[in-house]
Amino acid sequence: MQEDQEGFLYPKVDTDLCINCGLCERVCPVLIQSEIVTPLKVLAAYNNKESVRKLSSSGGIFTMLAENIINDGGVVFGARFDDNFNVIHDYSETIEGLAPFRGSKYMQSRMLVNYRKAKKNLEEGRKVLFSGTPCQIAGLNYYLKKQYDNLLCVDCVCHGVPSTMVWNSYLRESELMPSAVSFRDKKNGWKRYTVIISGKDGKRLSTPYTENAYMSVFLSSLCLRPSCYDCPAKSGKSKADITLGDFWGIDKISPDFDDDNGCSLILVNTEKGNTAIEKLTISKETHKYDEVVKYNPSIVSSSPRPRYRNLFMRTCHKFGFHKAHQLITSPTVSYKVIRRLMLFSCK
Repeated sequence: MQEDQEGFLYPKVDTDLCINCGLCERVCPVLIQSEIVTPLKVLAAYNNKESVRKLSSSGGIFTMLAENIINDGGVVFGARFDDNFNVIHDYSETIEGLAPFRGSKYMQSRMLVNYRKAKKNLEEGRKVLFSGTPCQIAGLNYYLKKQYDNLLCVDCVCHGVPSTMVWNSYLRESELMPSAVSFRDKKNGWKRYTVIISGKDGKRLSTPYTENAYMSVFLSSLCLRPSCYDCPAKSGKSKADITLGDFWGIDKISPDFDDDNGCSLILVNTEKGNTAIEKLTISKETHKYDEVVKYNPSIVSSSPRPRYRNLFMRTCHKFGFHKAHQLITSPTVSYKVIRRLMLFSCK
């Protein structure tokens, strides 16, 4: 896997070693896409343990699913920050080890060798919960090439994966060496979440997500991986048993269920997923799929590609995050200026 100038990893084939078996093409979730899946059940839910829900992005359902797997002697795979506050996949065999997997992390995680580790545990007969983005779960299923009764796949409602290059540029220019990062702190409520970056030197950056430059770029889809603008794994095509996300719109659909402390959207895609959900002691209610998609279009639709997406990425690579952000958001920059900058950034 090699990183391009935008900060995304791509596979590079060593043509001297390649034997032209075609396996990589036969397991590619872009070239070979699964069928669209309509959920068996759609739920709004939250964990009744408030201490867990407070530290979770939405309703704290992932933690309960993961705890059940570990209590059965299993292993849980998820995404966590590494020492440099980039995101990698890892695994835990203990309930204490689940904490780093909790909460949203808005950049692409590096899978490393965790597909191999998951397969090893499955072959040994252990229960495995593997969580990730829809494309990562699709990749796992194609890698395994068969179904395992002891595997529970959990993906998320995904807006798209941002660039590590953009994130690292943002951190450098913020002059913070992080000791902790929370993209979704709920001190002002679930719907008005706050981005908090704590530095090793005691400095602390705390901004509402509506005023945070990095979140502005992410939510505007300016820094997403190119494939995210035409995602091959939405609408249940990842073959995940359960899809989790924020239940945006719950305040309109069912205001009595919303206390602004976090509400999870659960799409139950398979009978295996339904069995796992039924084991949980949670507050929940059932909703209609079409009604939920209305407020959560990322379930079925890819993020539209912004007109100046490439300009932002090139400018960030050459001149840094804040220069790129100022360029894109400035109301005084004319189309002619942007066009000249695009030509310059291509050089």
